[in-house]
Amino acid sequence: MCVDLTLFPLDTIKTRLQSQQGFYKAGGFRGIYAGVPSAAVGSFPNAAAFFVTYDYTKSLLGAGGALAAPHAAPVTHMLAASLGEIVACLIRVPTEVVKQRTQATPSSTTYQTLLATLREEGVRGLYRGYRSTVLRETLWSRRQGHTLYSWQAAVCGAFAGAVAAFVTTPLDVAKTRIMLAKAGSTAASGNIPLVLYDVWKNRGLTGLFAGSVPRITFISVGGFIFLGAYEKVRRTML
Repeated sequence: MCVDLTLFPLDTIKTRLQSQQGFYKAGGFRGIYAGVPSAAVGSFPNAAAFFVTYDYTKSLLGAGGALAAPHAAPVTHMLAASLGEIVACLIRVPTEVVKQRTQATPSSTTYQTLLATLREEGVRGLYRGYRSTVLRETLWSRRQGHTLYSWQAAVCGAFAGAVAAFVTTPLDVAKTRIMLAKAGSTAASGNIPLVLYDVWKNRGLTGLFAGSVPRITFISVGGFIFLGAYEKVRRTML
């Protein structure tokens, strides 16, 4: 929650850079905290869902069988993290949809955006972009395959997060376009290759990597704080 709220302005800038109408038409630097209530409400259960699933799956896979061997630890961590992201996205995607739509339309409040989405598209509209979000998250969810001290977890989280954030930016652009698209439009169908092709055709490589700088900054700094604090608190409690 601290990471999401502290670095929220970076997330808003990234969303507006990736939006179809462009950075300034989407609000520019105005209302930089638009959509923050959605992020605040979803942050805790989202993180909790990920780590509960991640730790339980990791323990289950490591309890016996081929995946219990030390050399299989990276695979165990990857599978556990991927499943954790799939479960967490059930909470993350609805809050992300409301948050991003409010960020791209700062004149609307979070509550107004939520009501408008439910009125026009129903609950299904809150899960617009679920597939692209899951794909994006599972591609960068690999973790270090052995026990780390808190400072090692923080450094690894920052470095791995920065690299993965850049590589998966096109998927993040697709996710943003799908979530912000008007109901009934081509992008709203959730066809990721088609959305990416449209971005490439209209804005080229620059469009595919729009918002990469604030995204890399958010995830690397956030990863440092998040993973470092998580490991430290977990070890202290246990």
